Amino acid sequence: MKIGKSKTTKRIAEYGLITLGAILYGAATALMIDPNNIAPGGLTGLAIVLNRIVNIGTGLWFMIMNIPILIIAIWKFGIRFTVSTIYCTAVISWVTDLCTKYLSGFIVRDTFLGATFGSAILAVAIGFVFKCHATTGGTDVIIKLLRIKYPHIKTGMLYLLTDVVILMIAGFVFGDFKASLYSFMSVMVTSYCLDLVLYGRDEAKLIYIISDKPDIITSRLLEELDIGATHVFAKGAYSGEDKKVIMCAIKKRLSPLAEDIVRDEDPNAFMIISSASEIYGEGYKSYFDERI
Repeated sequence: MKIGKSKTTKRIAEYGLITLGAILYGAATALMIDPNNIAPGGLTGLAIVLNRIVNIGTGLWFMIMNIPILIIAIWKFGIRFTVSTIYCTAVISWVTDLCTKYLSGFIVRDTFLGATFGSAILAVAIGFVFKCHATTGGTDVIIKLLRIKYPHIKTGMLYLLTDVVILMIAGFVFGDFKASLYSFMSVMVTSYCLDLVLYGRDEAKLIYIISDKPDIITSRLLEELDIGATHVFAKGAYSGEDKKVIMCAIKKRLSPLAEDIVRDEDPNAFMIISSASEIYGEGYKSYFDERI
């Protein structure tokens, strides 16, 4: 009984987050993106373009174009995944047209603000929905399919690649080169912010330290910075001497402190510092988290 309640509670929480994401998505589209002739890519951008040709409402266009894609979603992902996506798509469509009709006084008529803040809100909204194993419909379903086949490519980059055609169409319909540039900026902001929401700022530094005082340096790194370190045993190619190389992954903000410790203990130490974009393990991401 407790397990059933736990699953129900979790599902309710997921739908609450999906609803919040859908409302944010629809509001940002209606109040910041659409009024400034910005096509943020995907079906949302295409819906904005089509609404300029046949004015039946951006939200309605969004729903109409999603129908064949949702059929594909049912086929590929099953009804459980698709129900939440259908729900999210319907809420986005309804909120978009509702905000356009009744909240016109809150419209942000500034192209730069629309392209930046509006796109950032879209990214947060999509991130909320993705974390609940649903999508906002449209190209999100296509992105989900691509992520299965190409898991090494991040979600934000896939959005960027699929949005190029939409931007070209938008530039032609709007007949405004500046609008195309703002649309491209919108896609870039969404791509960056989406990766930030989904993956976090877990950039770190990978440091290799070759020193004559490995034990002292290791001890200070462990005690003063509270980080892990590994000793890699190597042999100098020229000298033939055995070496104890210190290897550690460290948060970006702690990297200068680690460098100071090495400099204090051994100014002649040889250090290699490189960037590490994804790290799994204690203090970082879990191995068992589902890749989004």
